[in-house]
Amino acid sequence: QVQLVESGGGLVQAGGSLRLSCVGSGTSFGTMGWYRQALGKQRELVATITRSGRTNAGDSVKGRFTISRDNAKNTVYLQMDSLKPEDTAVYYCNAQSAILSGFPNYWGQGTQVTVSS
Repeated sequence: QVQLVESGGGLVQAGGSLRLSCVGSGTSFGTMGWYRQALGKQRELVATITRSGRTNAGDSVKGRFTISRDNAKNTVYLQMDSLKPEDTAVYYCNAQSAILSGFPNYWGQGTQVTVSS
C-alpha cells in the first residue's frame, strides 16, 4: 500500500518560517511535490522536485520556499520562509510512483498552515 504522510504544519506569524515533511512508503517515487488549497480556492502548485533534483516552483513562492528531498528516506521537504498571510492553506504532498504500472500519482492527507498577520 502506497502512503504519503505529511507533518510540520501549524500556526506562525507573518515573516516566520515552517518546514513541512512528507514521508512516502510502498514504492519508489519519481517526481515529488507540494500543492496547496486555500479556503474557497482551487488547489495550486507550490513546488516539485524530480528524483535527480530538478525543481520547479510556483511564482508566488519563488525566492521564499525551497523544496528538497532525500531519496534514501523517500522524503520530500518544503522549507517555507518569509511566510505571508496569503500562504495560509492546506498543503498536500504529491508523488508519482517511479516503478508501478502507469506511474500513478498519490496524495497525502494534507497539513494545515496558518499565517497570522
